[in-house]
Amino acid sequence: MDNNKIKQIVKEGYSNIAKSEEGCCSCSCKAKKEFDEEIAKQIGYSDEEINLVPEANLGLGCGNPLALGKIKPGETVLDLGSGAGFDCFIASRKVGIKGKVIGVDMTEEMIEKARKNAIKHNFKNVEFKQGEIESLPIETNSIDVVISNCVINLSPDKLQVFKEAFRVLKKNGRMYLSDIVLLGELTKEQKNNPSLLVGCVSGALPKEEYLSLVKKAGFKVQILAEDKEISKKQYNGIPLESLKIEALKL
Repeated sequence: MDNNKIKQIVKEGYSNIAKSEEGCCSCSCKAKKEFDEEIAKQIGYSDEEINLVPEANLGLGCGNPLALGKIKPGETVLDLGSGAGFDCFIASRKVGIKGKVIGVDMTEEMIEKARKNAIKHNFKNVEFKQGEIESLPIETNSIDVVISNCVINLSPDKLQVFKEAFRVLKKNGRMYLSDIVLLGELTKEQKNNPSLLVGCVSGALPKEEYLSLVKKAGFKVQILAEDKEISKKQYNGIPLESLKIEALKL
């Protein structure tokens, strides 16, 4: 599958997710909300974080990158693949009024939803920009902390994503990632399954290959945690894990 086709499938998939949340008030939607909350708890979010802007929690992600490292008041945080703004709003409370949070997402519907959430809940230090994480609409050496939650595995050019993160970070900047990596081989059918692509599986790399790309982009990498249980809980036993890392620009 070529890169443009991959991006098209991912964009359409997340556009549909954003649209499906609009005006949802049926019993099935209530059950979906409860499911999204349970997923968020399983991957490391507190009740307080989940309830901060509940409509921004779409049941996506494979970890809580904000729990991996301390974000300081006054810092500028960039979220790669910000979706409806869930992690951005949590980060906003951490950086305070003197800090700033920027979310970048390539899906127009997600950006629109995130901006509506920011206005509704009066988040004035959060900004959302539409763009691709392989070519960030962000100034060089302007970011203190980059975060990303189960998004980079969706990109067909992961090395370029890491290079862009390195570019925008200030010296001594930090990147905290939760992402899906493979611990075994996928079948040909799994690799070409659009649903598994949108579901963060078929585009994922083997763990060591993923780590080598982060290092190749210039980062010093430390593994903070590995969640293998997520395979059984969310991915029907496919050989994968949620990898949590800290990457430093020294």
